[in-house]
Amino acid sequence: MNIALIGFGEVGKSFVKLLQIKKHLLPKNIKLKYIIKSNGGIYNKEGLNIDEIVKYTSSNNSIEKYPLWSNITFKDILKNKDVDILIELTTTNIINGQPGYTHIKSALENNINVITGNKGPILLYYNELKNIANKNNLHLKIGCTTGGALPSINMGTIDVLGAQITEIIGVLNGTTNFILGEMVKANITYKEALKRAQSLKIAEKDPSLDVLGIDTAIKMAILSKVIWDIDFDFQKLNIKGITDIKLNNLLLENFSGKKTKLIGRAFYLNGNFEFEVGPMVIDKDHPLYFVDGKNKGVYYKTDILGDMTVIGGASSPLNAAAAIFRDLLYII
Repeated sequence: MNIALIGFGEVGKSFVKLLQIKKHLLPKNIKLKYIIKSNGGIYNKEGLNIDEIVKYTSSNNSIEKYPLWSNITFKDILKNKDVDILIELTTTNIINGQPGYTHIKSALENNINVITGNKGPILLYYNELKNIANKNNLHLKIGCTTGGALPSINMGTIDVLGAQITEIIGVLNGTTNFILGEMVKANITYKEALKRAQSLKIAEKDPSLDVLGIDTAIKMAILSKVIWDIDFDFQKLNIKGITDIKLNNLLLENFSGKKTKLIGRAFYLNGNFEFEVGPMVIDKDHPLYFVDGKNKGVYYKTDILGDMTVIGGASSPLNAAAAIFRDLLYII
């Protein structure tokens, strides 16, 4: 079984490292043949030397200076017809889903299974891509798109077979969860907590997607599409972030045993779909009350299996790569 990897940021590097340290879980015939970036890549038809690549990149060497580097592109993967699985980890684009959309669609149309952590194409084109995968009897695995290592999609599909999910409630953004918790713990303002999160590399230099609630909304929208097989206009969803949260309010809530979380909530019942993302005050009886720090959680209400919650999946490149690796093992 042969693999191509597109996208070699921190998650891509961590994935290759997992291929090395978890190789005892993989069949001996697994080969990583391609690592491709937007400006070229490396390829070996016999399989790349993973130990050598990990050693090379761990020393802060640029992959562009690796001896096998060339101007190879995604089109060469399709032309060579020598991979079974595409790992698509290019940068998320929620405007038009590119370039990930083209990569995923073309791979599926050419009988290549796909695993992705790229939220853009899944948010915008999930139904189309899933239909192509089904038509060609292929896997389209997207577990990393809705909370990194958190097995939210597996739980919302495989683990509830026979039941209908009537409501999804999620704390799905580790950055905002950390900021809100840090404000209370350290008695600091939102701006101070954000700066602390950025200094710890928990928050991006431009944190807009996280703090405005957009990342949470994307993940909740993907879960809704996957679980209920519905489509809707993302631009019309009710989304609010945490930028207006006041420290005094958080301290008062904490004093009374409550917490504010950035929560996504969706339900679909009898043809009615409702969706909202925003700061919500919850108490100790809420199943997501103890989702703290960079962790995430999702709570499913079902008709016959009762209520189920999964918590964990702290944000990091390795955690995200582990979700990709988990999907790889599933396909194998």
